[in-house]
Amino acid sequence: MTKTKLPIFMAALTILSGSLPARAEEPDVATQIVDVMNKVFGVHPGFRANHAKGVVVEGSFTATPEAAGLSRAAIFTGAKIPVTVRFSDSTGVPNIADGSPQANPHGIAIKYHLPDGSETDMVTNSLHFFPVATGEQFRDLLTAISQSPKDAAHPTALDKFKESHPTVAAALATVHTPDSFADEEYFGVNAFIFVNKAGTKQAVRYQITPEKLVYLDPKAAADKKPDFLIDELPSRLKAGPVTFHLKAQLAAPDDQTKDGSKPWPADRKVVDLGVLTIDKAVPDSLEAQKKLLFLPGALTDGIEQSDDPLVDTRDGAYAVSFSRRNP
Repeated sequence: MTKTKLPIFMAALTILSGSLPARAEEPDVATQIVDVMNKVFGVHPGFRANHAKGVVVEGSFTATPEAAGLSRAAIFTGAKIPVTVRFSDSTGVPNIADGSPQANPHGIAIKYHLPDGSETDMVTNSLHFFPVATGEQFRDLLTAISQSPKDAAHPTALDKFKESHPTVAAALATVHTPDSFADEEYFGVNAFIFVNKAGTKQAVRYQITPEKLVYLDPKAAADKKPDFLIDELPSRLKAGPVTFHLKAQLAAPDDQTKDGSKPWPADRKVVDLGVLTIDKAVPDSLEAQKKLLFLPGALTDGIEQSDDPLVDTRDGAYAVSFSRRNP
């Protein structure tokens, strides 16, 4: 883990240990986000506040030579790096139907187990870019959802928020229901900075692409069994491994890195960083995922945080959610 991330990570550990002193002032934004998620989706003991439904698998990652040229990170040496991976549905509802539109965006979180015993994480989802730019805006979006029940008069609070934040509808329009977690593409909505052995820095956004991309139309998705995605992946792995390509979209020198709701131009160069191979389903996935914490800001030397403030907010919210499901 880089020195710049150490204070943030230690703060997360403090939250998890329950050793923060009680304070009378308003909770921080990360805690407010989890609180609103609990209001929108309900409280389900033992489950995440968001992306509550998921499945845990294992495998490995092997980098390309091009990756080593961009970053000196230990995951990019070309050695076979063991990984723990969690695929998930959106929302904090642990029994949501996999084919429901609300189950989008789907997510993939990867924990790389490094040779020195440390770990580094990547947390991505199927949104091509994030609906809003900051943690405060995400909190306000969730609040607007909580204030807009089905029988609310229009324009609802959510209608008004979408009107003033057009990136919300644009981002949500990029997601679809896949026929398998293995046939979906995933994106890192936050920018990170690669640093190579010469000290050269390059801003990147991650892309995780499948061997084939297969989407269902809404009716076909609705007709599927409620757990079809969760059940399909372990079944598929019995027949052989599933592979993805981890890629990096490279920013141009004048591309901004602080706003995940603004994608970079599609003509920016994309580099293949390596192959993610998933070959094993974890036997007791439900129990395993309760103990897993993935932090976007849990970085290793050669990968640095950009000026995107959402990374710190996500770290804080995930830590709060973890502490609540593991009291």
